[in-house]
Amino acid sequence: MPSVRDLRDRIRSLKNTQQITKAMKQVAAAKIRRADALQKQSRPYADAIGAMLRDLIANVGSVDHPFMKPGREGAPGGVILMTADKGLAGSFNANLIRSGEIHGRENANLAWYSVGIKSRNSLRRRGADTLQFWALSQGVMFENAQELARRVTDDFTSGKISSLTLISPKLVNMMTQRPEVRQILPIAAEDSEKKASAGSVEFEPSPEFVLGRLLPKYLEFTLYSAMLETNASFYAAQLVAMNNATDNAKKLIDQNTVEMNKARQAAITKEILEIVGGAEALKG
Repeated sequence: MPSVRDLRDRIRSLKNTQQITKAMKQVAAAKIRRADALQKQSRPYADAIGAMLRDLIANVGSVDHPFMKPGREGAPGGVILMTADKGLAGSFNANLIRSGEIHGRENANLAWYSVGIKSRNSLRRRGADTLQFWALSQGVMFENAQELARRVTDDFTSGKISSLTLISPKLVNMMTQRPEVRQILPIAAEDSEKKASAGSVEFEPSPEFVLGRLLPKYLEFTLYSAMLETNASFYAAQLVAMNNATDNAKKLIDQNTVEMNKARQAAITKEILEIVGGAEALKG
């Protein structure tokens, strides 16, 4: 049985840990509010650009753009694995990395783009062919998304990759963040097409010209939106993890306090018995 001193040191250590997890919980709660606000502010633009893209595809007879054509046959498929830069968020990063590993086993000949330090470390351990790395929370996120979009666009149009798949989290709610695997390039016309009413929108100089300018912006904002959602999902997962850690620390403190009181009472009882035994021995 641990001594009273050992239990007291253990309780002190747990209290220090509880203070850290409580502080991290408060930081995560503040950051999730900002991240969620940014994500909500971006939704109207995402809805508008998606609706315009569908309207354009519905009004264009033939689409002559690299994003709408199959990639070069025989080229590896490009995959963006998007995780957080830091840990202490439960199984958030592990679930995304596991989804990437499953996708890698199901599809041969892949080239990877890593977004997030945890993603980069995982791909290095696996020895995967990583084309480039971007940190999620370092620098300006929109500029990182623009750079990522330019790189994958150049690789796709030059035939270095034949397709582009994004593995990123989907923020269902504060308690649930689900990994999502979706193909971004090439864009299938039948997936985006929704017949609009004839003549509802007029495009100048032509729908084909506007579509050619819109598709790169659509890719750019899709990646930026995924980064925002990954950031918000990470802080949501960290908030839940730190809340659970704080509660568990409290339970352990209570358990160790009960054990310490029992050990202290046992020590006091033992000393009393020794004193009584000594006194009886002197009388004898």
